[in-house]
Amino acid sequence: MKKFNLFNEIIILQRTELLNAINSNKEFAITYDGNIIYENLDSNALIYRGTITQHSSAALTPQKSLSFSELLGNNYRVVEDEERILIKAAAAWQDIIGLNIKHCDYDDTTADGIAEFLDTELEDIGWQATEFNIKYRELVDVIEKECDGLLLCIEQEEPYQFSGMGFIFDHKTARKRLFEFCKSIAIDKIKNDPDFKKEHLSDDEEEAATFFGAL
Repeated sequence: MKKFNLFNEIIILQRTELLNAINSNKEFAITYDGNIIYENLDSNALIYRGTITQHSSAALTPQKSLSFSELLGNNYRVVEDEERILIKAAAAWQDIIGLNIKHCDYDDTTADGIAEFLDTELEDIGWQATEFNIKYRELVDVIEKECDGLLLCIEQEEPYQFSGMGFIFDHKTARKRLFEFCKSIAIDKIKNDPDFKKEHLSDDEEEAATFFGAL
């Protein structure tokens, strides 16, 4: 996975494209990689989403002096560099969580940690994995290390701060990799851990072992 730390990253837009979006009277969104989109807003990692109505004082023309920070919100730091608009969005993190929380693949924005996957098949794997004491954090570590996707986050070292949301780009590969990971752990525990001997498995543990093909 690619980590996109908003404390470090700058989102780069084309000035004309942003002006067109602001003046369009349509809802639009800005993605983490600097694209402006009008459709499928709930399937992208967003750093901004909104509509600016033409009748407001914010309606723009290319000839008018612009304040993009006021238009997007004061939590966005905006620098104009000729035809480029450079945005730092870390201060808007709470708003960004709200834009993405319902469609990210997993939520790692609270002290409670990761509790579920959005994808049904991944969630089935995660649910069954708990019977072998495999935590969601372990599963996410595998995804972030070995799978294609995006970790949209804020992270700093001192004082340490982290909050993030995961977006998986290749669910098929992620499902396969997590299944194999859990299967290997289940087989090993049934073979070597006295707490998981085959004859001592609970009904739920036996169901999970069968799910992973570990029996």
